[in-house]
Amino acid sequence: MPGLPLAIVVSEAGPRLTTALTLAAAAAALGRDVTMLFDGASVAALAPPGPLLATALELGVRMTACQTGLADTGIDAARLPPGVATGGMIGFLAAAEDAQLLLA
Repeated sequence: MPGLPLAIVVSEAGPRLTTALTLAAAAAALGRDVTMLFDGASVAALAPPGPLLATALELGVRMTACQTGLADTGIDAARLPPGVATGGMIGFLAAAEDAQLLLA
């Protein structure tokens, strides 16, 4: 059994984001259902996406860019990579239901 779904909320870029993406990719490679919310300044890491982010997407990690974070950073949702949705914290948590929640 792959385990509980994993929901990761990322609020900043840098080493914590790298670790969160590595964890998400590894969990997805092991068959876990993984979703990530990029909140605040972390949305800047989505456009353009780096190789680790692209790998996580290829492994099936679902990603959401916070609409407020996009507005705050001036990033247009059209610049997001294919497969990255837009949304907010309430929708993310509602969809996460009984997932294991990680704040990064």
